[in-house]
Amino acid sequence: MTDNTARRRRGGGRAGAAARRGGDVIEQMPWRLPVNIDRPTEPLGPEGVEAIHEGAMRILEEVGVAFLNTEALGILREAGCKIDGDIVRFDRHWIKEMVGKAPSTFTITPRNTDRELTVGGNTMLFGNVSSPPNYWDMSIGKKVPGTREMCANLLKLTQYFNCIHFAGGYPVEPVDIHASVRHLDVLYDKLTITDKAMHAYSLGKERVEDVMEMVRIAGGLTEEEFQAKPRMYTNINSTSPLKHDHPMIDGCLRLARRGQAIVVTPFTLAGAMAPVTMAGAVAQSLAEALCAIALFQYVKPGIPCVIGTFTSNVDMKSGAPAFGTPEYMRATQMTGQMARFYGLPMRSSGVCAANVPDGQAMWETSNSLWASVQSGTNMVYHAAGWLEGGLIASPEKFIMDCEVLQQIQRYMEPEITATGPDEIALDAIKSVGNEGHFFGIKHTQDRYTSAFYQPFLSDWKNYEGWEVAGAIWTPERAHHMFKEIVANFEEPPMDIAIRDELADFVARRKSEGGAPTDF
Repeated sequence: MTDNTARRRRGGGRAGAAARRGGDVIEQMPWRLPVNIDRPTEPLGPEGVEAIHEGAMRILEEVGVAFLNTEALGILREAGCKIDGDIVRFDRHWIKEMVGKAPSTFTITPRNTDRELTVGGNTMLFGNVSSPPNYWDMSIGKKVPGTREMCANLLKLTQYFNCIHFAGGYPVEPVDIHASVRHLDVLYDKLTITDKAMHAYSLGKERVEDVMEMVRIAGGLTEEEFQAKPRMYTNINSTSPLKHDHPMIDGCLRLARRGQAIVVTPFTLAGAMAPVTMAGAVAQSLAEALCAIALFQYVKPGIPCVIGTFTSNVDMKSGAPAFGTPEYMRATQMTGQMARFYGLPMRSSGVCAANVPDGQAMWETSNSLWASVQSGTNMVYHAAGWLEGGLIASPEKFIMDCEVLQQIQRYMEPEITATGPDEIALDAIKSVGNEGHFFGIKHTQDRYTSAFYQPFLSDWKNYEGWEVAGAIWTPERAHHMFKEIVANFEEPPMDIAIRDELADFVARRKSEGGAPTDF
């Protein structure tokens, strides 16, 4: 690190927050961290919570979880866990003690400090689609492998929409960049195109260390400032059933030791990678997540951790994953209950199995998103842009999902359910009486511009008006909007010296070979 790196500071702040991000293509709701004012849906009674907890503890005690990471096995051996080869069995009291060290609420502070996130409590945060290898939009009309340009365009949507709070993994995998240096190019794009909270894939020490260093550089931070509080996060998946692999645990240990946040999300598909019963699948998912969180708390007590759920079911006719199902919704709600039981923030997802942005895509995603709301989720992954069970990213779907996300945010605004004298509006009712209407009275005129949610994508014209306007279906409207946003996009401000330092870092690491690959 150079001396001037330690002295520089980011020039973004409010200027960054106010910068144009696609001009005024649409009128959208302002940036905010929405607060869930509803009581969570809790399908489990006290005996149900205890039964699932007991199931998770017995899995950890009697069956155990494989840790395919030598360093983790050594740490867990030191902690007193029972090790048999790579199978680790845990004492429930140790699990409870370690998990109890994790904070129930924490912050993540990106390079634009006005975009700081609160994770936990009743705050809901939504992130972009992450990690599909393929892309679909209406101009192409078919599923194609992702490219850097496609990835960058989806990052522009991530920055543009105020209802998207964090930049997850690659919104589409740019397979036109070699895997050894892909993380360098994409993180450079992410850090310059967006100023929102960043994610690192835990896929080998080089990638994790590179991303942490790039986030530190982009924030104009010293190493001490970077480690003082979370500036970024990772998300890992267990290899269900009951297994944690080497690179993901390795990445989390590296992030934990530098004070960065960790999300642990088992990917348990009932009937394939977990029991066919949802209670059994949830119990297994909890066991897989809790033991990893306990490991990280033992290594770095108090490190921010989030427990994730990705419990759904498979189509028993084909074996394909299904999303947005009634079972998915209930599993999400049940995991939310258990997350509160353990005092941990929770992550879930906005997902679907549809192949194109059609009706199925929207009802399955809407089910997933509302299950997240009902469960008390704090971080919603894949909230915009996901198709084909995570194999396709679509800009049209991204924009359609953002309409739903804005509606969820509006739904939670306390003024809708306010019950003061102005809201009861008795004087207005008296003035209209038994005849007339409310359109022209002062009570309505004072409030009509902000009384109701105004969509940016939905078309409320009648059929004849819609037909006269070109009979444009929703995905096509979203496609036109996508093109206009990208055409008018302007990156958020970044100090030129910081941008140059980022570019130099990328060039140096490329010259060193980047990260090793198997191909």
